[in-house]
Amino acid sequence: MKQDLKEKYGSWAFIAGAAEGLGSAYATALASVGMNLILVDQQKALQEKLAGRLNSSFGIEVFPIHLDLADSGALRIILEALQEKACRLFIYNAAYSQVQRFLENDPDQLDRYVRVNVQVPLQLVHAFCAGHKLKPELRKGIILMSSLAGSWGTQLLGPYGGSKAFNHNLAESLHHELKDEGFDVLACIAGPTSTPGYLASLPRGKVNAVAVIKPDQVVLAALRALGNRAFVIPGFRNRLNYFLMCRILPRSCSLKLMNRAVGKLYREKL
Repeated sequence: MKQDLKEKYGSWAFIAGAAEGLGSAYATALASVGMNLILVDQQKALQEKLAGRLNSSFGIEVFPIHLDLADSGALRIILEALQEKACRLFIYNAAYSQVQRFLENDPDQLDRYVRVNVQVPLQLVHAFCAGHKLKPELRKGIILMSSLAGSWGTQLLGPYGGSKAFNHNLAESLHHELKDEGFDVLACIAGPTSTPGYLASLPRGKVNAVAVIKPDQVVLAALRALGNRAFVIPGFRNRLNYFLMCRILPRSCSLKLMNRAVGKLYREKL
């Protein structure tokens, strides 16, 4: 799998939301096979620390881009970097997420969900596919990070879950539509993962109440599945829950169970 990535997708990979958590795990996995990296994140200190570690550990080239994906000029800056490096592996891990009641979101927060989680990945993927002036026999890879939260309508997670459902459906659609045009497209549907962002969202005292998997487990599953299927759900427990909730139980029952579990976990937010 490791050598196949560089042979199949070339020497450059792009990761949005790269400074920590899943983004950092993707960067480490790809750097370990000798791929150079375009890393996008607004957390400058963390990103520079990661870039330095990857460069010293693996001798790869890192092209860091420090920006907020919600900024109006973000698309242009990223597309210029993708073209300059002839990048053929695109991973969108960035996301805006808040665990709170829907009416507690202000208009700026609602706009940010749409901009960071939906509009930017949609436009970047479109430009990545349409504007790449590469030989047609060179395959290109796209991984869009989704979430099990997008599989059900769950209280406190409405805008986030809705945006993740969009990314799941977009990736599945493009997997079938573009596979004969040289594109491998995958939705990675992650469950609870021990990233700094997710752990920080849990109520105090309940960090150990949720079964989580490690970021590198998610990344390994995604990189192995890319080019072979439309979506992957890392982790046996997550796959089992998805199967039971989406294939066995009536949706009305699944919704009750999920909303009961979320309500119990985040009781103080209701």
